[in-house]
Amino acid sequence: MNQQVHDRQIKNSSAVQAPRCQFCGTALNHTLVDLGMSPLCESFLNFEQLNRMEAFYPLHVRVCENCFLVQLEAYVSPEHIFTEYAYFSSYADTWLQHCKAYTDQVVERFQLNEKSQVVELASNDGYLLQYFVEKKIPVLGVEPATNIAKVAIAKGIPTINEFFGRECARKLVEQGKQADLIAANNVLAHIPDINDFVGGIKILLKPQGVATGEIQHLMRLMESNQFDTIYHEHFCYHTFSTLEKIFAAHGLTLFDVEELPTHGGSLRIYARHEDDTTKPISDRAIDLKNREQAAGFTSIERYTNFEEQVRETKRKLLDFLIKVKREGKTVVGYGAPGKGNTLLNYCGIRTDFLDYTVDRNPYKHGKFLPGTHIPIYPPDKIQETKPDYVLILPWNFQDEIMTQMSFIRDWGGQFVVPIPEVTVYS
Repeated sequence: MNQQVHDRQIKNSSAVQAPRCQFCGTALNHTLVDLGMSPLCESFLNFEQLNRMEAFYPLHVRVCENCFLVQLEAYVSPEHIFTEYAYFSSYADTWLQHCKAYTDQVVERFQLNEKSQVVELASNDGYLLQYFVEKKIPVLGVEPATNIAKVAIAKGIPTINEFFGRECARKLVEQGKQADLIAANNVLAHIPDINDFVGGIKILLKPQGVATGEIQHLMRLMESNQFDTIYHEHFCYHTFSTLEKIFAAHGLTLFDVEELPTHGGSLRIYARHEDDTTKPISDRAIDLKNREQAAGFTSIERYTNFEEQVRETKRKLLDFLIKVKREGKTVVGYGAPGKGNTLLNYCGIRTDFLDYTVDRNPYKHGKFLPGTHIPIYPPDKIQETKPDYVLILPWNFQDEIMTQMSFIRDWGGQFVVPIPEVTVYS
């Protein structure tokens, strides 16, 4: 076979296999960033699994030139990822404070009471719905992870254990569970069929109801270099402009938006039925859409320079770790979040750089991080070993963590935050 024929076969093979946008079906021919191969970020290992083969999948993120939805291929089914899940929302105090404030706000704004119905999609361990229960407002959680749904039920939070979509929504409506408020916090990224999910919201929402969702803002992700928030559990990454198109395709209008500091920069969107004229489109929604357009997020060229920015961050982190390890310093991690596993696997950081990490979640204690095999201990381990540096992997909670772990300064320990670039705090 000559080289021309070989090259043509490769080109044709790539064209045939090009993934397509999960929203509009356009071929995904443009790369945002390729982070190589990585294991599922929540697939923590037991000691017995350390010598077994691990599954690694591509972390190749593409952008649709038609609707500008940024996305990963669904290499693994949601059932495989989320049926048994290691992330419990209730272990971050600042997140719980955020959720309580949201509850107070929406109850007052939309006049919710004991006759209302609140439904949360991907309700986790009841972290949010507990605050509606305190106000005597009827709630229902929809949570696909069996282990987490059991925790919520044990707390007294009514929860059904299944994946949400049109079929689930129809069943709930038949049972009289149509919602005055639907909450969907940090779940849209986890959906490999966004049309089914948003279509389900349309079915479940009462004619005058409101759906809210909190979504990491792609504009902030790229501006702040938050590439570690890319992992297989996140199938999509959103701008407000793209979300507006997706909801409109299902007869829903985004009438308001708030820009939040959570998770490095998130949006809280507010949706209503398109024929509900009681909720006009806010100035905030119009302004954000205009700012995204001015920043280039409706042009494919905006997405093409991100990869080199990510590579430089990797180089800087490795430079720092090589330097301090050559000086004989000890470095440990704080946290075992999904973003940490993306960062460590992409940068090739294992126990040669990071002795161990700690986490408040007992579910993770005694286990090992996927891919890197770094052991996970309770937070008390840091007091025992007195490391020189603590690398904060869940950097979105860095202020809370530095307050909780301030005692490391007693022996001269310092904190390291890797994103948007390596920063050391004494």
